[in-house]
Amino acid sequence: MLVSRYLQLDVFARTMGGGNPLGVVIDADGWSAEQMQSFARWTNLVETTFLLPPTDAAASYRVRIFTPTSEIGFAGHPTIGSAHAVLEFGIANPSHGVLIQECAAGLLPIRVDRRHDQRDLFVRSPAARLVEAGSTDEDRVRSLLANVTLGRLPPAFVEGGRRWWLAELESEDELRAWQPDHSRITSLAAATQSMGLSVFARSDSSEHALVVRAFPAGVGIVEDPASGAANGLIAAYIAGAEPNGSLANGYRVSQGREIGRDATINVDIRDGAIWIGGRTNTIVNGQVAWD
Repeated sequence: MLVSRYLQLDVFARTMGGGNPLGVVIDADGWSAEQMQSFARWTNLVETTFLLPPTDAAASYRVRIFTPTSEIGFAGHPTIGSAHAVLEFGIANPSHGVLIQECAAGLLPIRVDRRHDQRDLFVRSPAARLVEAGSTDEDRVRSLLANVTLGRLPPAFVEGGRRWWLAELESEDELRAWQPDHSRITSLAAATQSMGLSVFARSDSSEHALVVRAFPAGVGIVEDPASGAANGLIAAYIAGAEPNGSLANGYRVSQGREIGRDATINVDIRDGAIWIGGRTNTIVNGQVAWD
């Protein structure tokens, strides 16, 4: 019987219940990959992570990330939540305000920003690049979006830790009201070996500059309440296309209201690097017993 400390967290949330749930198994060095996968299947959370001793001397800790169906190399909210757990349990201390996470995507710096009594964590997103896609794939994306008005940037297929189709819609109102065809997004994800489709729109709100909705059908999720990886790719796409634009140095994102959440994701762009961050709340603090 495996007995480990366990947290259930609310990631990218300024208020309790507004963000993306995450399960974190703290003492996971005795767990096999099969046991990790079976537990992640049982939690049925978007992702469950397992903290391990690092194998690289430069790393503060190591993490493995599982969806209910498979292990993945990188995702934003599991990275931020895992760093939160590391700090809560004193597993590692930041060096000059930075933790180094070891995962299948490599060594990723996590910046720890403290302001007054609040702590925000930022992960530097993997470098992004545009992926060449065939005309059939692009036609499939545009067909999916035929019932909405597109924004100023054209749809794009972008890779950086994960592969996503991105599309800008003309307005926040249209994005929030959009009723996508999820079966067609699933087909798109399968045909292009991608996570699926993430859409975004600029906003005039004083609270956020961008609104995002993410549909990661490629891993069996209908809609994600807060997606760090997708937001990292969106930020890289916008900054590359509009290097002198109003969003080129960073902005705040609203995500998840359409499915009953209210996540806040902060995007910080420094010297060409994309940092995705926010706050995390501990909801459950206990232990797990797993055979």
